[in-house]
Amino acid sequence: MKDKAHDSVLLDETVEALVINPDGIYIDCTFGRGGHSRAVLSMLSEQGRLMAFDKDPQAIQEGQALEQEDSRFEIIHESFSLLEQKVSEKSLVGAIDGIMMDLGVSSPQLDQAERGFSFMQDGPLDMRMDTTRGQTAEQWVAKTSEDDMVWTFKTFGEERYAKRIARAIIEKRQKASINRTLQLAEIIKEAHPRWEKHKHPATRCFQAIRIAVNSELDDLQHTLEQSLKCLKIGGRLVAISFHSLEDRMVKRFIQKQEKGQDFPPGLPVTEDMINRRMKKVGKFTKAGDDELERNNRARSAVMRVAEKIS
Repeated sequence: MKDKAHDSVLLDETVEALVINPDGIYIDCTFGRGGHSRAVLSMLSEQGRLMAFDKDPQAIQEGQALEQEDSRFEIIHESFSLLEQKVSEKSLVGAIDGIMMDLGVSSPQLDQAERGFSFMQDGPLDMRMDTTRGQTAEQWVAKTSEDDMVWTFKTFGEERYAKRIARAIIEKRQKASINRTLQLAEIIKEAHPRWEKHKHPATRCFQAIRIAVNSELDDLQHTLEQSLKCLKIGGRLVAISFHSLEDRMVKRFIQKQEKGQDFPPGLPVTEDMINRRMKKVGKFTKAGDDELERNNRARSAVMRVAEKIS
């Protein structure tokens, strides 16, 4: 997930699962710094094509450079939640061979203090994937009600002490604006009664704010649904998640498509009526010891693969 291709998480495993037709059309929903995209392109024939999405202007610059190098590639500066719209504009609905998602924040975003994602470095409280539009984390912290803040910390951060932390933030913002990452991290740290070993007390709340500011889970849910329409029969969906909320969403989506339509008990039902849309490919994949030694951020990565069957 850093800007060197070899730091892209589960790189070999992703490409192996995704590229089943070298002449096919593929989509990378999260270009980042292009590690996965370059690996996919290396497996494609001259007829193969790859489109990539990203919100981040820095990622778009990198993608535009790759467009100049390789005519089979196209970068789109939009959220992947516009997947079906963009695929439809190219008359490719139902013609895509594979769709991949490397979810969450990328290492370059975390490593740049000025992006505001990190509670370990001081920077402006931004956290937007796309720095050209939308609400910043500073604006979210300034305007969100206590109840909504509690809900966000509990739901998106799975934070046990959400109420206590939200109250502390509300009290502090009434006295002075909260506009720096370390300032917010310190407020959370002081309010948090029980620190987990090897985990900064602000971890869960920063994750929750980032997800809220970027509509990450809504975008993911919409895109999973759209992927079914875009893929051809036999096409693959490959998703890499870095926390339980994303992984649970991907897992449940695949399970739902495998199970098909629900019918009342006892009703005579034929297989074609059940309308199973996908089958999972393998169980799930995690980074091996060699990769973990190279890239500590791969430790929480989970890859799930499904194939469209109808």
